[in-house]
Amino acid sequence: MQKNRLIKQHDLTTGDITKGIWSFAVPLMLGNVMQQLYNLVDTWVVGTYLGNGALAAVGSSYTLMTFLTSVIIGLCLGNSTFVSMSFGSRKEKDIRNGIFMSSMFIGALTVLMIVIFYSSLHRIIALLQVPEEIVGNMYTYLFWVFFGFFGTFIYNYVSNVLRGVGNSVAPLIFLGVSVVLNIVLDLLFVAVLGSGIRGAAIATAIAQTVSGAGVLIYFWCCYGAYRPKKEDFCWDMVNLKKILSLSGFTCLQQSVMNFGILMVQGIVNSFGAVIMAAFAVAVKIDTIAYMPVQDFGNAFSVFVAQNYGAGEKERIRIGVKKAFLNVIVFCVAISVIVFTLAEPFMKIFVTEANSSDVIAAGVQYLRIEGTFYIGIGILFLLYGYFRAVNKPVMSVVLTVISLGTRVLLAYTLSSVESIGVIGIWVAIPIGWFLADAVGLLHLRSALAYHNIKKMQERCNELE
Repeated sequence: MQKNRLIKQHDLTTGDITKGIWSFAVPLMLGNVMQQLYNLVDTWVVGTYLGNGALAAVGSSYTLMTFLTSVIIGLCLGNSTFVSMSFGSRKEKDIRNGIFMSSMFIGALTVLMIVIFYSSLHRIIALLQVPEEIVGNMYTYLFWVFFGFFGTFIYNYVSNVLRGVGNSVAPLIFLGVSVVLNIVLDLLFVAVLGSGIRGAAIATAIAQTVSGAGVLIYFWCCYGAYRPKKEDFCWDMVNLKKILSLSGFTCLQQSVMNFGILMVQGIVNSFGAVIMAAFAVAVKIDTIAYMPVQDFGNAFSVFVAQNYGAGEKERIRIGVKKAFLNVIVFCVAISVIVFTLAEPFMKIFVTEANSSDVIAAGVQYLRIEGTFYIGIGILFLLYGYFRAVNKPVMSVVLTVISLGTRVLLAYTLSSVESIGVIGIWVAIPIGWFLADAVGLLHLRSALAYHNIKKMQERCNELE
């Protein structure tokens, strides 16, 4: 397999397992920290210069954009798993053919989503139950920010291909450029030029387009062995079936997850601008807190997929145990930090003199969520494992359990007057742990079956 001369690739089928996963995961974590740093700066700029109304509009828009982007990210993640399996089994031709087919399919879907979005924007906002005083700002922000959606597709597609062949550093570099550019343009358009919420949206769209173009040029110039050739421009039904299965179910899993979050946003919106603003800030702090463990889960998925392609089942079994131990320790540490520092974190982005109610609501959310990060940490590992062993449907099942429980309980509990908005917050960890229980039982059965097969093979060898 070709190795990039500029940046070392990670072949996770050999070497120390824990070190290999972490060395691959750290660039993913840094990339998401950068992305969340931008989100926080964006929140700070909007909240400081445009007020709580604009902050609530951007917060609700962020949830919607996350849902729409999740469709593309899910497809790209599924394709990345196919690339990792092919990398592990040393099949460069399959990688090239897969890139041709998946890029055509996901690119066409992206264009279709853009058309549908702009033709239905007013109806989408109405469905989110946005308070009337927020509607204008939200429409303006969404209209302009979606110009960068195709750039988002290109960045996520190429980055996931690079990660599939063991390069998690290059996507980090281009994301870093995008984040810095985004922050600079945010401050320029909003704070200096006074372009308002439209300026914040345009800054994001420009940065997304630049990062997509940059990573595509990098891949094209540095990864000639994986660049599709004329003979790869065909629709191989075997490869296509694998890609559609992995990408389709991963997309469904991501979409169900974020659609559930979008439904929760609808309930949050019904509690008014204060809770909306608190949720907009707190959920970003919350996301930063557990984002590293999500990235570790994605790195773990690449590890499993490469070894699955290479037929290294025993290495996968050992890796599962080590990965779960690492995640449990990490989540406990993060829970302690978030629970203890919830109020100072909120005060970074919200001025207490003007928004004490917003801070109090955000602290309440963070302390409830922060206590139970171990639930989401285990769930991310389960998602990654089942996707990597070509069982993406199980990831969908776990997502439906988690989000279905969350939405059902959120609607039910929040409607009780004595519980109110707290019902939305407590529903989330309950959904995590219920899905964990189902996933761990299934994983235990799979590993037990593997051990039985291994014992049978040894007995056959002795005979």
